[in-house]
Amino acid sequence: MIFRSVREWDYLKVAEGGGDDAISRVAADSLIATARALRIGGEDGETILVNGHKRLRAQQIVGVLASPSVTLEILPKIDGLDTGATRHRLVQMLARVFDLDIASGSMADLGWQQHDLLEVLIRLFCDRLFEAVHRGLPRRYIALEDDLAALRGRLNVKRQFTVLVPTPQKIACNYEDLNVDFPLNQIMKAAVMRLLRISRAAENQRRLTELGFAFADVSTVPVAVLPWDRVVLDRTNSAWATLLNLAKLLLGERFQTTSSGDSRGFSLMFEMNTLFEEFIGRTLRRALDGTDLDVRLQGPRNHALIGDDLTGRFATRPDIVVSRKGRPVLIIDTKWKRLKGQIDDPKRGVGQADVYQMMAYAQVYQCNRLMLLYPHHNEIDAKAGILSSYRISGTLDTRLSVASITLSEFASLGNRLKKLVLGNSVEAKAPSYAA
Repeated sequence: MIFRSVREWDYLKVAEGGGDDAISRVAADSLIATARALRIGGEDGETILVNGHKRLRAQQIVGVLASPSVTLEILPKIDGLDTGATRHRLVQMLARVFDLDIASGSMADLGWQQHDLLEVLIRLFCDRLFEAVHRGLPRRYIALEDDLAALRGRLNVKRQFTVLVPTPQKIACNYEDLNVDFPLNQIMKAAVMRLLRISRAAENQRRLTELGFAFADVSTVPVAVLPWDRVVLDRTNSAWATLLNLAKLLLGERFQTTSSGDSRGFSLMFEMNTLFEEFIGRTLRRALDGTDLDVRLQGPRNHALIGDDLTGRFATRPDIVVSRKGRPVLIIDTKWKRLKGQIDDPKRGVGQADVYQMMAYAQVYQCNRLMLLYPHHNEIDAKAGILSSYRISGTLDTRLSVASITLSEFASLGNRLKKLVLGNSVEAKAPSYAA
């Protein structure tokens, strides 16, 4: 199995005989076929990969795409980080977005340079599950019915004096028994079995095999009918919450399998625009905890127009709304896009449609502070923070800021976002230009 890793928007060479930094045309075609067969890939698979004669170009969807002959990892483009550090940062973003309580200590020795994103997540899952299993599998009292030689629990009177009349030596019993075969364990076993089929790392395969023995007494339930809605987390099994979230990630809709013609593969992929938005929103919510500001993601929903019949038209739903006592004080739209330097473009590559959308938000939500937030990178000729600020024409105090945030420095991210919101960031203001 060939493994290659590229950054979004970068190219993977295609050569007839392959090579250390290339893949063969046969392998490239198998990747394209797998991408086409996935829902997230689009009709031609070009939302994941663009197929060229001598190279494939990765798009803005990151993660792992695997065909029978090659596994391709697509990582986000984050300046200042090497491949292993970028993979680490992506896992941290996923942990924040999917509520994975992963302590820094448990991430210290995961082979960031040697393993792709999927193998790293599998290793995390195995480590956490081993810790939980060593404390003992969770058990639940399960209601059971059986015909026994002695009474256990309550007598099932109806069955005893109808079905069991010919066999009076048996007693129809309704009772409860501690059992490991219930929804939470069934989901864990399904995750173990599925990951065992796709993991390529020898250490992960060994760990998954051992974990399979631990769940030997648990029923095997197909992934499509797993009882997610019947899982109950309480004080007796709260330590399993992160494992359940990891299982949802590794068994959920983002993990797609396909069998199309000769192409059989799978993907675990994430659209970076969505991931960046959710990650920034959740990080900001944490940073502002304890203040009088509330952070809401994807809402509140409203409409740009109201018909004569009072029906709303053209729905609006901002990425992030910061409110004080229910009143919006700042609306943020995140954009996973590389801004241009001001010398190359006075508008820095900010899209006109994005500006119009923010103006609509200002009107609909009666908010006079607006921000377009982008990831910072080395080609921006200014420090991260507020890059430029504009007053919206026709208003006295409604302003739109264009800002960037550095993702290579993770520990201080919350504080930097908090400063942006509170207006105390160290600004490298550029001159204001007419939009």
